[in-house]
Amino acid sequence: MKIAYLSAGNAIHTVRWVNALAQRGYTIFLITMHEGDEPLHKNVQLFKLPIPAPFGYFINASFLKRLLKQLQPDLLHVHYASGYGTLGRLCRFKPLILSVWGSDVFDFPHQSRWHRALLVKNLQAATRICSTSQIMAAATQQLCFDERPIVITPFGIDTTLFSPRPELRDNTVFKIGTVKTLAPKYGIDTLIQAFYKLRKTLADTPLAQQLRLCIAGDGPQRAELQALVAKLGLSAVTEFAGHLSHAQVPAYLNQLDIYVACSRLDSESFGVAILEASACGLPVVVSRVGGLPEVVEEGVTGLLAQKDNVEQFAAALLKLVQNQTLRDSMGEAGRQHVIEEYDWQESVQILEAVYSKKYNELRG
Repeated sequence: MKIAYLSAGNAIHTVRWVNALAQRGYTIFLITMHEGDEPLHKNVQLFKLPIPAPFGYFINASFLKRLLKQLQPDLLHVHYASGYGTLGRLCRFKPLILSVWGSDVFDFPHQSRWHRALLVKNLQAATRICSTSQIMAAATQQLCFDERPIVITPFGIDTTLFSPRPELRDNTVFKIGTVKTLAPKYGIDTLIQAFYKLRKTLADTPLAQQLRLCIAGDGPQRAELQALVAKLGLSAVTEFAGHLSHAQVPAYLNQLDIYVACSRLDSESFGVAILEASACGLPVVVSRVGGLPEVVEEGVTGLLAQKDNVEQFAAALLKLVQNQTLRDSMGEAGRQHVIEEYDWQESVQILEAVYSKKYNELRG
């Protein structure tokens, strides 16, 4: 089967999907306006669209039509319902499978009536819609105005790559951290303030001197967050590790004792980073937004807190910091949860079933 992917080539989720499918013998064409640095499988054929975003989401339609006519794929899989979804609709190729990602459903349609109308058109033009989480599927269904079922295609975890490596942990310090883009929606400021409050609570104990805050990722809020760390007197115990490649993330996670996700927007539709941490045997502390609670068994694999609630995050961290038995049990349960519910190979098989069904319908 020949599958054309219309998606951001600089998104690790895109890269993982196309690489996995290429490894399984599919002919994959990745068509994009956004080239990335992550390595592509040798059997993934990359095509760069001539006009960059955002105008390219409209102007590239005629080029894309000609390219698809040349490539003759069996289906077109478009990722992200707003930008690439618009281009996918305008090229009029069928069958068109559309995967929603998060902000395209939760944020984009609320910018204006025009944005909402555009998104609805894109959704209605799709032959099949896929979502990584139940909450995003429900939000998408409300926008579609029809009863078509939305297929849940969870973004699974490679549990061989993401696995516990206790030899990487420094037992002389206690590391609390996150791996996220440094942007307001991810609530890194909440994590910094919760860490400050935790350290203040433990000020008279030896453990306070062991606490370290580890922040991996880069983004527009980096300078602001570094200033907050300095203002709170945390510079000596805080690390800003910068951008990590996907291959570097497992080793970084294995240096942590607790993983924290303080995201504040519902457009956090699926907690991939949380599942990666759980697969590495870490207890997690996660905000109640979007699809994040779907990947946490509260009280079993981690703890939940209200978004922007510094006190709740600090209390959850304190509970875990003071109880190694609880940390260990949550870490073990978290890894088992990922193995049973979010195995990467099973996720690929679910997507393959979507492709096979459409392919067989076309063949009669």
